[in-house]
Amino acid sequence: MSAGDDPAPLGFGNRFTSHMVVARWTTEKGWGPAGLTGHRPLELPPTAMALHYGQAIFEGLKAYAAADGTLALFRPWFNAERFARSAARLAMPELPPQVFVAACETLARADADEVPRGQGQSLYLRPFMIAVEPNLGVRPSREYLFAVVASPVDHFFAGGGEAIDVWCPDGLIRAAPGGTGAAKCAGNYAGSLATKAEALANGCQEVLWLDALEHRWIEELGAMNFFCAVRTPDGETQLVTPALSDTILAGNIRDSLLRLAAGLGHRVTERPVALAELTADDSRVTEAFACGTAASVVPIGVIRTPRGRTLVGDGRPGKLTAALRDELAAVQYGRQHDAHGWMHPVPGVSLAPSP
Repeated sequence: MSAGDDPAPLGFGNRFTSHMVVARWTTEKGWGPAGLTGHRPLELPPTAMALHYGQAIFEGLKAYAAADGTLALFRPWFNAERFARSAARLAMPELPPQVFVAACETLARADADEVPRGQGQSLYLRPFMIAVEPNLGVRPSREYLFAVVASPVDHFFAGGGEAIDVWCPDGLIRAAPGGTGAAKCAGNYAGSLATKAEALANGCQEVLWLDALEHRWIEELGAMNFFCAVRTPDGETQLVTPALSDTILAGNIRDSLLRLAAGLGHRVTERPVALAELTADDSRVTEAFACGTAASVVPIGVIRTPRGRTLVGDGRPGKLTAALRDELAAVQYGRQHDAHGWMHPVPGVSLAPSP
């Protein structure tokens, strides 16, 4: 039975496909071939350097099945280039982008019959690299493992497109200038988990992160990029997102939405966004959302802080949020012409057309 035939909800990251792709790197030989194998546990020595010094990076991208039976990866070259930047920041060997993309193609092709076909479903691919040299010296590893695994997924949040409540804590931060905030490394996520638990305890689904220096400016929402729609004094609506920096991850979906919004005729700008701009009694913010590969576009309905609760707009998904989400999905699922050339067909795959 394929994942698309399974009546049970898939959830996100709860189940995995039959195969994985694995490659190894050493200082003596460089990268070895990326080979397809069965999905199985990894064997690591207890002194593998990733377990002690945190040299671990990853990516997330999706493969989408279109109604005509084709299967395509969404902007895999963007992820490949970001993976290389993350590797450089953590003193890890850069994987050639063409090897990254080919590995994703290989896995998607091998497990094409496990790609789910339901509304909002996709195949989530997780490429990652870890230091595996058995050594306790404090230095970059001399051996690394690269692998790609895949998971058939539903929506990231159980509510699908419903607006979420977000928690903005006092003092705690995700990233600091000069740190690793612009890299997609495991340590960034480990450091966020205690605050995520705090958010859940306060009835929220995610954390709204502020900057490290002034604790005033919005940076990210969980592991996603932040957007808001602002009504200008002349009555127009402007789409706003914080400018990229070394504390904000350059998101694939962020970049895509900026392009889609401009193409739809919306005014877009990248500038600092203060928390007070959303929480003020006379706020001009009419809607807000977060975006990322796993969750796509997620409306924000309420902002909670230790001092109180603020409704964003009317607390429901906004029209611009919904329009951008639908526009993106139409491209990803092949319902609309891919004007930007974002969809990367997986060679050698021909799925049964959707009914």
